[in-house]
Amino acid sequence: MSDSKIIIDIVVDVQKDFITGALANEQAQANVSHLAQTAQDHAREGHWMFFTRDTHHDNYLTTREGRHLPVAHCIEGEDGWNLAAELESAMADTEPVVCRIIDKPTFGSYMLPGDILDELMAHNKSVEDIEKFVVYGYCTDICVISNAMVLRAAFPETEIEIQADCCAGVTPQTHQTALDAMQACQFTIVS
Repeated sequence: MSDSKIIIDIVVDVQKDFITGALANEQAQANVSHLAQTAQDHAREGHWMFFTRDTHHDNYLTTREGRHLPVAHCIEGEDGWNLAAELESAMADTEPVVCRIIDKPTFGSYMLPGDILDELMAHNKSVEDIEKFVVYGYCTDICVISNAMVLRAAFPETEIEIQADCCAGVTPQTHQTALDAMQACQFTIVS
């Protein structure tokens, strides 16, 4: 095994519907280029890249989530489900060792830890070889915090950073509330 430590980026739901689509967000619109540049820089620095994609189906409005948030969004195969053009463009010329897209049907991806473990095994690595996770994306107060908590539960001894300047919440207030909650749960908040 190599002695080099792995940094794993978890890029959460940077999809058209959360930026300019069904759930358009001014804060996401304002920082998507910076987020894309950060992802590109991290990929070029050798970070492993995992991208989550909120994935719903035509029956979304009849689901529990759909009844509480009755705005159809991120419907698989529709344009709003796609990753942001800025992110796709930024990643086009990178060749990270690991680059995975994980479709998830709800806020936090229960499959994410298993996918990470699969990649570690495929590269003859272990959890101890992870230096840290870097988590960023949309929305801070829903899917970012949910995926960060899934990672904390699965990897309790691994450092997890939240890249706050590459996140956007439903509102600026809920963004800050989520950052405060994650800091209270021993995540490192960086900008």
